[in-house]
Amino acid sequence: MAVVEIVSFGYLHDEPPAAHLTIDLRHHFCDPHVSRELRHMTAYDQPVRAAVLGTPGVAALVLETASAVEALASGPSAGVITVADGCAGGRHRAPVFARALAELLSDAGHDVTVHHRDMDKPVVHR
Repeated sequence: MAVVEIVSFGYLHDEPPAAHLTIDLRHHFCDPHVSRELRHMTAYDQPVRAAVLGTPGVAALVLETASAVEALASGPSAGVITVADGCAGGRHRAPVFARALAELLSDAGHDVTVHHRDMDKPVVHR
């Protein structure tokens, strides 16, 4: 099995980290930031997780990303596989996606670490 590093981030804070796969969650999935109730919460909060994971297409993208990681892991080269996933501020969509992907890959036997680069940064005012 592979060693997989997942990094969630916010595009509004800095450039995306270097990665083998980069998933941009900004334009196609519901942003909890638009909800006054969810805006100041993070992926640690159940209502945020429910909102993100309940968005059509998110679960399918998690599965497809896991399949891409499996494909990379089956190649002849060894080494860490890095997946970066980003949203606008890095507090909602990206860390929820990262946790869901990590759980799926861990269940498949991979050694997975997750780092939320921007989740603890202040809410981005847009």
